[in-house]
Formats: sequence, C-alpha cells, structure tokens
Amino acid sequence: MQSSIADYLIGLPSGEITLRDEGTRSDWRVEVGAFQLMRWPVTREMYGAGTGEVPAGAAGASVPITDVSWLDAVRYCNVLSEAEGLQSAYAIGDDPDGLDVAWDEAADGYRLPSEAEWEYACRAGSAEARYGELDEIGWYRGNSGGAVHDVATKAPNAWGLHDLIGNVWEWCWDLYDPSVYGPYRVFRGGGAYDPPRGCRASCRRKSHPTFRIDDLGFRLAQAV
Repeated sequence: MQSSIADYLIGLPSGEITLRDEGTRSDWRVEVGAFQLMRWPVTREMYGAGTGEVPAGAAGASVPITDVSWLDAVRYCNVLSEAEGLQSAYAIGDDPDGLDVAWDEAADGYRLPSEAEWEYACRAGSAEARYGELDEIGWYRGNSGGAVHDVATKAPNAWGLHDLIGNVWEWCWDLYDPSVYGPYRVFRGGGAYDPPRGCRASCRRKSHPTFRIDDLGFRLAQAV
C-alpha cells in the first residue's frame, strides 16, 4: 500500500446513540467516546497488502474485501497494527468460537467498531432510517446488478463516510445476544443483494464468528 491506513481515517466526536433490537422491541442508550473510523470498508488491495492473501470474491483492487470471518477481521487488525508499530487491540486465543478474544480499549492499534460506534457513525446526527436517498448513497438489490462495487462510488454521509449503507455488510465487535445466540457477532449496514429494508442504519444481523459470505466485510476503527 502506498498510503497509510491513517490517511483513510476520519475523527468522529463523542456523543450518544439509542440502539434498537427490532426482534425483541428493546432499546438501549449508549455513550460513544471520540474515535476514528475508516472512510470506507477495507478493500481487497488493502487486505492483500496486509495479509499477503486475498480470499475469493468480487474482482478489483477497490472492491470491499468479502468472504472474511469475524475472526479473520480481528486478526487482520492485529497484523496491520503490528506492521505500523501500534499496540494490538486484541488478545486472540484458540477458542474456535472466538469467545476468548479480548479487546484492550486503551490500545492505539486498529480494531473493529463497536455496534454503537457503527450506528452512531452511520447516522452522523440523522434520526432517519438512512442518511440520504438509498439510490444515491448505497448499492443494494435495486441498483447493484447483483454485484459488489468499488468503495466510495456512492455519496458519503454528513461526516464523509462512504458505504455504511449497502454494498457490503460490516462486522462489528459485539456479541449479538450471548444468552440466546452464544458466540454470534453483530454485522451492520446491508449489502448489494439486499432489499431496502435490509439497508437501514438500525438493521442488525448476526452470525457465527467463523461465518464467511460474499457480501460481508468490515472497516477499521481506532482510538484517539
């Protein structure tokens, strides 16, 4: 990579966000500290430069990396942090369910955003279902042609962040509901194959941390 990942990060202010689980119809308020978030999802070029390998998926250097698991994503965060001389955000053990992965919130290395950080960043102060008209801001079933597209080819939100709605779903740090779903982790944002209902700031999905599919990627966050 010719540019540092730091060149693609945007600093976001502290604030609050109300999250909602539509299945249980429950709400919870979360305080979000200031942090940095990548302008768009990690691309195939970025992932390959960091790991030396690129999983199967849509071709193109600027297409979001997909077919990566939650465990792949946290490992990538550590590899990239170590390459740039930063403190790794994660201690990663041998549990195949990823339940022994520990996040050091004081570390300056790269990490996944929390679910609250993700939605807070996505909304960028908006209370609407999306931060703009769907056809203008995201690739989804109605306009994608059944394919994932290059990042930053749709309009950003008010904070300059692209592709939070549509194109690819994005892994977050959080467990979805451990009392019901065990190790399943959250992903957010909707993808290129989803109808409009799946492409909303509040839409939550989940799967096992080893799950891989062709419309699920991630973006990087970092402490400030």
